[in-house]
Amino acid sequence: MRLRLYHHSDGTRVAYRESGTGPGLVLLHSLGLSHREWEPVVESLSTRFRLVLPDLPLHGDSEDRPRHPYTPDWFAEVIAGFCAETVGPRPLVGGHDVGAELALRAVACGLLTPRRLVLMPNRLHRPDEQRTQRALWRAACKAAAVPGLDRVLARGATFVFRPSIGERLSVQRNPAARDLLRHAFMDVAGNGNRARAWARFARRWPSEPQRQLLDAYPEIVAPTLLLWADRDPAHPLRAAREALDLLPDGQLRVLSATGFLMAYDDPVGLARELISFCG
Repeated sequence: MRLRLYHHSDGTRVAYRESGTGPGLVLLHSLGLSHREWEPVVESLSTRFRLVLPDLPLHGDSEDRPRHPYTPDWFAEVIAGFCAETVGPRPLVGGHDVGAELALRAVACGLLTPRRLVLMPNRLHRPDEQRTQRALWRAACKAAAVPGLDRVLARGATFVFRPSIGERLSVQRNPAARDLLRHAFMDVAGNGNRARAWARFARRWPSEPQRQLLDAYPEIVAPTLLLWADRDPAHPLRAAREALDLLPDGQLRVLSATGFLMAYDDPVGLARELISFCG
């Protein structure tokens, strides 16, 4: 895959990989991971699409300087600009976890008008199912704003988020998921800039349910696929069913025996659903 850089109007750099030819399909990865979340489906999708896989800001090879606001609206603006620049004004867009939240926010705010939208498991309008773990994560990130703690916490993150966690995020216990975690945190140790930027992000990312989406769903005119896992405790199926009732042009598909890392649990099924809906 070819590595490229997108430069946003405020100087933000977004690293991305692309492969294949055809209609442009952007896939946005989960919180804390990188474009490698989609590695198991790259070969299948590249035969049908020009597949574009960014590292979200604060992730992978993308921007991590603490001077940016890292608010949800800022992220949505950057992602909308990225999509328009790399694949045009009416892209095919899919996202998982925070990547899906960003795509949904950009669409709801009118910044992004996708030709088709794929939302993989995320919290949607529901309360966070892992509030306790998320609160501990926020507290640790916020502590990085204290002078002297940034590098210490950045180094500690590599001990907490060990490669074995990746395998546990896969219902099928796919050992390849270890490399996903290893790559995601390979440049974190001792990176004070990234730690301070994450502290800013943790303060500004909403922890409360995004109830405003209940009013936004009926306004989404793009055909929307809710592509869900059946064994992801962080993102129960009931949220997708509630959203489906409000989307004007929505459909729900569920991949059986998959958890948080759908691409590692069932790459054939995930690619099949994406091709069927987007292709």
